[in-house]
Amino acid sequence: MLKRLSRDELLENIAQLVAERSTCGRLSVGALLASEGRIISMGYNGAPAGMPHCDESVCYPGSEEPCTRTVHAEANAIAFAARKGIETEGATLYTTHSPCNECAKLIINAGIKRMIYWEEYRDPAPLVMLEEAGVDWDQF
Repeated sequence: MLKRLSRDELLENIAQLVAERSTCGRLSVGALLASEGRIISMGYNGAPAGMPHCDESVCYPGSEEPCTRTVHAEANAIAFAARKGIETEGATLYTTHSPCNECAKLIINAGIKRMIYWEEYRDPAPLVMLEEAGVDWDQF
């Protein structure tokens, strides 16, 4: 019998691949937004468009200290959708890491209703906020 990936498996695997475009030396994160099982936007963490990539002066590999230049993958995926007029209401977010507090707020305000992530980020509090706002989430 043919082993076929579920849509969640497929999209989470693509989020892992998108993370390989990251330009942040501290942590590579990929995210994509899907509607009805189809990709509508994607993003990875890195410097704002047209700005120099992260380096040792703003990014601290192996440290808990946050990078001061990077835009998070979730924010980049949401921003691209907004710039192109792509509706995010009711979408599902697939990401390599659970979101930080700021990205959780963006997810809520973008109307995203479901999130699947691969690895838990250092702070579980944003997951509680998502749950309180009615965003369903699961760890892959």
